[in-house]
Amino acid sequence: MTTNKINSLLNIVGALLAVGLLSATLVAQPAPATRYDNQIQTTVAQKLAAKKQFQEVKSTAADGIVTLTGTVDLYQRKLDAAKLARKTSNVQGVRNLITVEGPSVSDAQLEQKLARKLTYVRVGYDSAFDYFALGVKDGVVTVEGQDLTGVGRDEALADIYNQPGVKDVIANISLEPVSPFDDGLRIRTARAIYRDPVLSKYAIDPAHPIRIIVDNGHVTLYGAVDSTMDKTVAGLRANQIFGAFSVDNKLVLEKDSGQPGL
Repeated sequence: MTTNKINSLLNIVGALLAVGLLSATLVAQPAPATRYDNQIQTTVAQKLAAKKQFQEVKSTAADGIVTLTGTVDLYQRKLDAAKLARKTSNVQGVRNLITVEGPSVSDAQLEQKLARKLTYVRVGYDSAFDYFALGVKDGVVTVEGQDLTGVGRDEALADIYNQPGVKDVIANISLEPVSPFDDGLRIRTARAIYRDPVLSKYAIDPAHPIRIIVDNGHVTLYGAVDSTMDKTVAGLRANQIFGAFSVDNKLVLEKDSGQPGL
């Protein structure tokens, strides 16, 4: 066999050995998402065990994803457990399967309690410029609406999350667009409504105002009023505001609202 052939064979054998070693190395090394699973599992379990409210919560880790199971007594604690896990090093995501137990409260009682809380949590300058609608079915709370600053939304959700009896929450609260035009329209509408002798009484109780939502020049009125005349007058005043593209009067009568005006 010639020297050239021997060298060629040696080169081929060397290349095959290199490929084999590389393959063995790749097989031996765990994927980046899985290499920390044991560490994640241990750390999350220790964090949960350190807090009394999570004594019934269990965790597993696979591919960097933490799965939480077990029970807590408040919906807020379900969220807190997920936050605790998510802040652990190398966690890629959290699958929150925790069940909320706690006291059994009827849907009607739960909705009434939450409506009362949301009515009085937003007392202040901008209390007339947001609106929330509640619904409760089998302990699952659905809350929709619009908020001017985000403060009312955050306070409302905090009250819902910490209410015993809430099993789950579906939140769809949007922020009204930031716009000098809308801001001016909002103020002009509020002045027109609350300075009217018939409607001025709704400015006295800041927890029970006529709520004015302005979205890109479109005005919507929400809330509960005492009479059909009050609803009509409020609609008339809003329709007289310069710059409003449209006015949708969704005011209802207090006796028909079924819950305090939100």
